[in-house]
Amino acid sequence: MKDVYILLGSNRGDREGFINKAKTLIGEMAGTICKSSVLYETDPWGFDDPMPFLNQVVEIETDLEPEDLLEQLLTIESRLGRIRPFDACGCGIPATVALNIGSGIEKAAIYTGRTIDLDILFYGQRMVFTDNLMIPHPRLHERKFTLVPLNEISREFVHPLLKKSMERLLQDCTDQCLVKRVEKV
Repeated sequence: MKDVYILLGSNRGDREGFINKAKTLIGEMAGTICKSSVLYETDPWGFDDPMPFLNQVVEIETDLEPEDLLEQLLTIESRLGRIRPFDACGCGIPATVALNIGSGIEKAAIYTGRTIDLDILFYGQRMVFTDNLMIPHPRLHERKFTLVPLNEISREFVHPLLKKSMERLLQDCTDQCLVKRVEKV
């Protein structure tokens, strides 16, 4: 299966080193990397942290089913020191803490810095909605740090739910975060 896109991100330690190690392990454990964007540096999204992220999107060809791919990616994250104290569904949606506010229940997202983060963005045109995994990634259309590298390697790919190309999603994105191309770290 081609058109499987994974976002790699790191904002702890040797960020470029963690991304390169993750790509090596993806090649060994998950599938063949067909395309890679360059690295981009961005501020953390959804939380305050003094360390910016390095992000990259890769397209892989894999024989793994989505749940099996997720399992391999979580194993890679663990090998590279990722700690998930509050695990969510594994799809990049943060764990939430329910807070009783007023008469309803609100959810507060918990994002933290990490050595490596591997998110499945797309698995071809398949849609997967389980307790453990959501594909397409539910927030990718809101995040320039995802859309910019996706546009670099697959501008014409069409989101299976939103029915828009990556180019159109980037044009429509209201995220104001600066996404800076990194030539050399």
